[in-house]
Amino acid sequence: MQIRTIDKKELHLVRALALDVWPKTFADVLTPTQIDFMMDWMYSMESLTEQVSEKGHVFLLAEENGIPVGFCSYQLDAKGNKTKIHKIYLLQETQGKGYGKQLIEEVKSIARQNKQSHVYLNVNRHNHKAIQFYLKIGLYEDFREVIDIGNGFVMDDLVMEIAI
Repeated sequence: MQIRTIDKKELHLVRALALDVWPKTFADVLTPTQIDFMMDWMYSMESLTEQVSEKGHVFLLAEENGIPVGFCSYQLDAKGNKTKIHKIYLLQETQGKGYGKQLIEEVKSIARQNKQSHVYLNVNRHNHKAIQFYLKIGLYEDFREVIDIGNGFVMDDLVMEIAI
């Protein structure tokens, strides 16, 4: 698996992966209406471009033999000197191959180079598979938060982090 940073002109690859991965990941956790709302909110081309251009998010693309299989986005100094992983998703058929760990290790390496103290992320508290994965690779639960995202929806999350 190869990991590379992508620029705005390749964000359509992230969107294509998200359209495949996201509804499957959250089918048993969120309503179809909330999935549709969040897909538009986070993965429209306009939103993805804004994340890179205005919010300082950097996207990494994971590829297997040149074929996109996953992505991750992060932001340095998101909270003090902590790096936030905003998104990390892999195609279901590539999960369990160590790619998620490699993406997180890449972000940790970049964060270390930029003198960050921690890497953290939000995860839906009902996404037990992801929570178990994060615990296995050394993240711990820092706190829980419920974020109102509009349209009557909330994100009910654990915030997990790891010192680097």
